[in-house]
Amino acid sequence: MTRRLILMLGWLALGAVFAASPAQAERLIVSVSNHRVTVTPNYSGEELVLFGSVEKDANTPANRTYDLVVTVAGPRADMVTRRKERRFGIWINTDSRQFLKVPAYLALFSNRPFDAIASPEVQRRQQLGLNNVLLTQRVGGDYADVVPDDAFRSAFVRLRKQHGLYREETSAVTFLTPTLFRTSIPLPAEVPIGLYNVEIKLFADGALVAKTDTAFEIVKVGFEQFVATTAQQHGFVYGLITAFMALMTGWMASIVFRKD
Repeated sequence: MTRRLILMLGWLALGAVFAASPAQAERLIVSVSNHRVTVTPNYSGEELVLFGSVEKDANTPANRTYDLVVTVAGPRADMVTRRKERRFGIWINTDSRQFLKVPAYLALFSNRPFDAIASPEVQRRQQLGLNNVLLTQRVGGDYADVVPDDAFRSAFVRLRKQHGLYREETSAVTFLTPTLFRTSIPLPAEVPIGLYNVEIKLFADGALVAKTDTAFEIVKVGFEQFVATTAQQHGFVYGLITAFMALMTGWMASIVFRKD
Protein backbone atom coordinates (compact mmCIF):
# COMPACT_ATOMS: atom_id res chain seq x y z
CA MET A 1 0.00 0.00 0.00
CA THR A 2 2.85 2.36 0.89
CA ARG A 3 4.65 1.64 -2.38
CA ARG A 4 1.47 2.26 -4.40
CA LEU A 5 0.94 5.58 -2.57
CA ILE A 6 4.51 6.67 -3.31
CA LEU A 7 4.10 5.79 -7.01
CA MET A 8 0.83 7.72 -7.23
CA LEU A 9 2.42 10.78 -5.60
CA GLY A 10 5.34 10.52 -8.00
CA TRP A 11 3.07 10.41 -11.07
CA LEU A 12 1.05 13.35 -9.75
CA ALA A 13 4.20 15.42 -9.21
CA LEU A 14 5.45 14.57 -12.70
CA GLY A 15 2.09 15.51 -14.19
CA ALA A 16 2.18 18.83 -12.34
CA VAL A 17 5.60 19.59 -13.79
CA PHE A 18 4.41 18.94 -17.34
CA ALA A 19 1.27 20.96 -16.74
CA ALA A 20 3.28 23.90 -15.46
CA SER A 21 5.66 23.83 -18.46
CA PRO A 22 4.18 25.54 -21.52
CA ALA A 23 4.19 23.61 -24.77
CA GLN A 24 6.91 24.63 -27.19
CA ALA A 25 4.96 25.75 -30.23
CA GLU A 26 7.89 27.28 -32.16
CA ARG A 27 11.52 26.41 -32.73
CA LEU A 28 14.30 28.57 -34.19
CA ILE A 29 16.79 27.30 -36.77
CA VAL A 30 19.67 29.74 -37.34
CA SER A 31 23.16 29.98 -38.80
CA VAL A 32 25.76 32.61 -39.68
CA SER A 33 27.51 33.01 -43.02
CA ASN A 34 30.96 32.54 -41.48
CA HIS A 35 31.81 30.95 -38.14
CA ARG A 36 35.50 31.96 -38.27
CA VAL A 37 36.61 35.45 -39.26
CA THR A 38 40.35 35.89 -39.87
CA VAL A 39 42.12 39.19 -39.25
CA THR A 40 44.95 39.83 -41.72
CA PRO A 41 47.26 42.87 -42.12
CA ASN A 42 44.81 44.49 -44.56
CA TYR A 43 41.69 43.75 -42.53
CA SER A 44 39.30 46.73 -42.71
CA GLY A 45 36.14 45.19 -41.33
CA GLU A 46 33.63 42.59 -42.42
CA GLU A 47 29.92 41.92 -42.39
CA LEU A 48 28.40 38.59 -41.49
CA VAL A 49 24.88 37.49 -42.31
CA LEU A 50 22.66 35.73 -39.80
CA PHE A 51 19.75 33.86 -41.33
CA GLY A 52 17.18 31.43 -40.05
CA SER A 53 13.60 30.31 -39.87
CA VAL A 54 10.79 29.71 -37.41
CA GLU A 55 9.55 26.13 -37.30
CA LYS A 56 5.96 25.73 -36.15
CA ASP A 57 4.15 22.69 -34.83
CA ALA A 58 0.50 21.73 -34.56
CA ASN A 59 0.06 23.83 -31.40
CA THR A 60 1.08 27.07 -33.10
CA PRO A 61 -1.83 29.50 -33.56
CA ALA A 62 -2.65 30.24 -37.18
CA ASN A 63 -1.54 33.57 -38.69
CA ARG A 64 0.71 34.33 -35.74
CA THR A 65 3.06 37.29 -36.29
CA TYR A 66 6.53 37.44 -34.80
CA ASP A 67 9.21 39.85 -33.64
CA LEU A 68 12.86 38.96 -33.46
CA VAL A 69 15.72 40.37 -31.38
CA VAL A 70 19.34 39.40 -32.07
CA THR A 71 22.03 40.15 -29.47
CA VAL A 72 25.71 39.81 -30.42
CA ALA A 73 28.20 40.00 -27.54
CA GLY A 74 31.95 39.86 -28.04
CA PRO A 75 34.70 38.84 -25.62
CA ARG A 76 34.30 40.28 -22.12
CA ALA A 77 36.86 42.41 -20.33
CA ASP A 78 37.23 44.95 -17.53
CA MET A 79 37.17 48.55 -18.78
CA VAL A 80 37.50 51.98 -17.18
CA THR A 81 35.73 55.24 -18.00
CA ARG A 82 37.42 58.42 -16.77
CA ARG A 83 36.05 61.89 -16.23
CA LYS A 84 38.29 64.76 -17.30
CA GLU A 85 38.10 68.33 -16.05
CA ARG A 86 40.07 71.44 -16.89
CA ARG A 87 42.25 72.50 -13.97
CA PHE A 88 44.79 75.32 -14.13
CA GLY A 89 44.62 75.35 -17.93
CA ILE A 90 45.16 71.61 -18.44
CA TRP A 91 42.84 68.61 -18.68
CA ILE A 92 43.28 66.02 -15.94
CA ASN A 93 41.44 62.89 -14.79
CA THR A 94 39.29 63.71 -11.77
CA ASP A 95 37.18 60.57 -11.37
CA SER A 96 36.77 57.11 -12.89
CA ARG A 97 34.45 54.13 -12.91
CA GLN A 98 35.41 50.52 -13.63
CA PHE A 99 33.12 48.30 -15.69
CA LEU A 100 33.52 44.61 -14.91
CA LYS A 101 33.43 41.82 -17.49
CA VAL A 102 31.45 43.84 -20.03
CA PRO A 103 31.30 42.91 -23.73
CA ALA A 104 34.02 44.50 -25.84
CA TYR A 105 31.53 44.35 -28.73
CA LEU A 106 27.77 44.55 -28.24
CA ALA A 107 25.07 44.82 -30.89
CA LEU A 108 21.30 44.50 -30.66
CA PHE A 109 19.19 44.12 -33.80
CA SER A 110 15.43 43.82 -34.17
CA ASN A 111 12.72 44.08 -36.80
CA ARG A 112 10.99 47.03 -35.10
CA PRO A 113 11.41 49.26 -32.02
CA PHE A 114 11.70 47.43 -28.71
CA ASP A 115 8.80 49.42 -27.25
CA ALA A 116 6.57 47.92 -29.95
CA ILE A 117 7.84 44.39 -29.28
CA ALA A 118 7.37 44.04 -25.53
CA SER A 119 6.41 45.87 -22.36
CA PRO A 120 9.06 47.77 -20.35
CA GLU A 121 9.11 44.97 -17.78
CA VAL A 122 9.81 42.32 -20.44
CA GLN A 123 12.42 44.58 -22.02
CA ARG A 124 14.28 44.85 -18.72
CA ARG A 125 14.00 41.15 -17.98
CA GLN A 126 15.15 40.09 -21.46
CA GLN A 127 17.70 42.93 -21.76
CA LEU A 128 16.23 44.37 -24.95
CA GLY A 129 18.10 47.51 -25.98
CA LEU A 130 21.36 49.04 -24.79
CA ASN A 131 19.59 50.81 -21.92
CA ASN A 132 18.50 47.45 -20.50
CA VAL A 133 21.73 45.48 -20.95
CA LEU A 134 23.47 44.84 -17.64
CA LEU A 135 26.84 46.60 -17.44
CA THR A 136 28.18 45.83 -13.99
CA GLN A 137 30.24 48.59 -12.37
CA ARG A 138 32.41 48.86 -9.31
CA VAL A 139 30.84 51.66 -7.26
CA GLY A 140 32.99 52.10 -4.18
CA GLY A 141 32.92 48.72 -2.50
CA ASP A 142 29.75 47.57 -4.26
CA TYR A 143 29.10 45.89 -7.59
CA ALA A 144 25.94 46.83 -9.44
CA ASP A 145 24.43 48.21 -12.61
CA VAL A 146 22.98 51.69 -12.46
CA VAL A 147 20.27 53.67 -14.22
CA PRO A 148 20.77 54.19 -17.99
CA ASP A 149 21.29 57.95 -17.63
CA ASP A 150 24.19 57.55 -15.19
CA ALA A 151 26.99 59.86 -16.42
CA PHE A 152 29.70 57.18 -16.49
CA ARG A 153 27.46 54.57 -18.11
CA SER A 154 26.25 57.02 -20.76
CA ALA A 155 29.82 58.10 -21.54
CA PHE A 156 31.00 54.49 -21.76
CA VAL A 157 28.23 53.49 -24.18
CA ARG A 158 28.69 56.67 -26.24
CA LEU A 159 32.43 56.10 -26.67
CA ARG A 160 31.90 52.47 -27.69
CA LYS A 161 29.27 53.61 -30.18
CA GLN A 162 31.67 56.09 -31.74
CA HIS A 163 34.04 53.24 -32.58
CA GLY A 164 31.23 51.06 -33.93
CA LEU A 165 31.67 48.54 -31.11
CA TYR A 166 28.29 49.16 -29.47
CA ARG A 167 25.23 49.52 -31.68
CA GLU A 168 21.47 49.27 -31.60
CA GLU A 169 19.40 49.00 -34.79
CA THR A 170 15.65 48.45 -34.59
CA SER A 171 15.08 47.84 -38.31
CA ALA A 172 18.01 45.54 -39.05
CA VAL A 173 16.11 42.24 -38.97
CA THR A 174 14.11 41.49 -42.09
CA PHE A 175 11.40 38.86 -42.34
CA LEU A 176 11.66 37.58 -45.93
CA THR A 177 8.55 35.47 -45.32
CA PRO A 178 6.37 35.15 -42.19
CA THR A 179 8.88 32.59 -40.88
CA LEU A 180 12.15 33.26 -42.76
CA PHE A 181 14.44 36.06 -41.53
CA ARG A 182 17.90 37.55 -41.96
CA THR A 183 20.09 40.30 -40.54
CA SER A 184 23.62 41.61 -41.04
CA ILE A 185 26.28 41.77 -38.33
CA PRO A 186 28.84 44.54 -39.10
CA LEU A 187 32.32 44.01 -37.68
CA PRO A 188 34.46 47.19 -37.76
CA ALA A 189 38.21 47.26 -38.24
CA GLU A 190 38.74 47.76 -34.48
CA VAL A 191 36.79 44.63 -33.56
CA PRO A 192 38.61 42.60 -30.87
CA ILE A 193 39.59 39.00 -31.40
CA GLY A 194 37.83 36.25 -29.48
CA LEU A 195 34.57 34.32 -29.29
CA TYR A 196 31.29 36.08 -30.10
CA ASN A 197 27.98 34.76 -28.79
CA VAL A 198 24.80 35.39 -30.76
CA GLU A 199 21.47 35.06 -28.96
CA ILE A 200 18.23 35.05 -30.95
CA LYS A 201 14.90 35.65 -29.21
CA LEU A 202 11.50 35.22 -30.79
CA PHE A 203 8.52 37.20 -29.49
CA ALA A 204 4.80 36.99 -30.21
CA ASP A 205 2.16 39.24 -28.68
CA GLY A 206 4.76 40.77 -26.39
CA ALA A 207 5.92 37.46 -24.89
CA LEU A 208 9.06 35.40 -25.43
CA VAL A 209 8.08 32.19 -27.22
CA ALA A 210 11.43 30.74 -28.32
CA LYS A 211 15.14 31.43 -28.23
CA THR A 212 18.36 29.88 -29.43
CA ASP A 213 21.99 30.82 -29.81
CA THR A 214 25.00 30.37 -32.05
CA ALA A 215 28.54 31.71 -32.13
CA PHE A 216 31.43 32.77 -34.31
CA GLU A 217 35.10 33.48 -33.67
CA ILE A 218 37.47 36.23 -34.75
CA VAL A 219 41.13 35.19 -34.93
CA LYS A 220 44.38 36.75 -36.09
CA VAL A 221 46.56 35.00 -38.66
CA GLY A 222 50.05 35.57 -40.01
CA PHE A 223 52.39 38.11 -38.41
CA GLU A 224 49.63 39.63 -36.24
CA GLN A 225 48.96 36.23 -34.67
CA PHE A 226 52.69 35.72 -34.05
CA VAL A 227 52.96 39.09 -32.29
CA ALA A 228 49.82 38.49 -30.22
CA THR A 229 50.95 35.00 -29.17
CA THR A 230 54.44 36.24 -28.28
CA ALA A 231 53.03 39.09 -26.19
CA GLN A 232 50.74 36.72 -24.26
CA GLN A 233 53.08 33.79 -23.75
CA HIS A 234 56.45 35.57 -23.55
CA GLY A 235 55.63 38.99 -22.16
CA PHE A 236 59.12 39.76 -20.79
CA VAL A 237 60.89 38.88 -24.04
CA TYR A 238 58.27 40.79 -26.05
CA GLY A 239 58.84 43.87 -23.86
CA LEU A 240 62.63 43.68 -24.32
CA ILE A 241 62.30 43.37 -28.10
CA THR A 242 59.84 46.26 -28.24
CA ALA A 243 62.13 48.48 -26.16
CA PHE A 244 65.15 47.52 -28.31
CA MET A 245 63.26 48.35 -31.52
CA ALA A 246 62.22 51.72 -30.09
CA LEU A 247 65.83 52.53 -29.18
CA MET A 248 67.05 51.48 -32.62
CA THR A 249 64.38 53.56 -34.33
CA GLY A 250 65.36 56.62 -32.28
CA TRP A 251 69.07 56.07 -32.98
CA MET A 252 68.49 55.73 -36.74
CA ALA A 253 66.29 58.85 -36.75
CA SER A 254 69.01 60.81 -34.97
CA ILE A 255 71.49 59.80 -37.68
CA VAL A 256 69.17 60.54 -40.61
CA PHE A 257 68.05 63.92 -39.31
CA ARG A 258 71.36 64.97 -37.74
CA LYS A 259 72.44 68.49 -38.55
CA ASP A 260 76.17 68.78 -39.26
